[in-house]
Amino acid sequence: MARIAGVDLPRQKQARIALTYIYGIGNSRALRILEKANVDTFKKIQDLGEDELNRIRQVIEDEGNIEGDLRKDVAMHIKRLMDIQSYRGTRHKRSLPVNGQRTRTNARTRKGPRKGTVAGKKKATK
Repeated sequence: MARIAGVDLPRQKQARIALTYIYGIGNSRALRILEKANVDTFKKIQDLGEDELNRIRQVIEDEGNIEGDLRKDVAMHIKRLMDIQSYRGTRHKRSLPVNGQRTRTNARTRKGPRKGTVAGKKKATK
């Protein structure tokens, strides 16, 4: 298994798809990296030679801002928003949708499972 930027890439996938397993590399960036490294985009990871993998590693290292560094940057941006108490920061803090989505219905992924109402609860008698 090829290891690039601390991520094990799947051997049976094409290079352009396998690179997207790295956090911060999407489709277009993967194609640009492979083009700069002079590697065939449709070649499978298991078929790549050590020199080709080293060229890919070098291009990724030169471009920077992937995996741990990128995760840290994103976390710092969110923390800054929460510190200055912007609207987006308070939405992050309360685990609610940030970009203006409705919350009366939906938003279950962000809000978590429903908190059911207590059924059959009787009022206390004196």
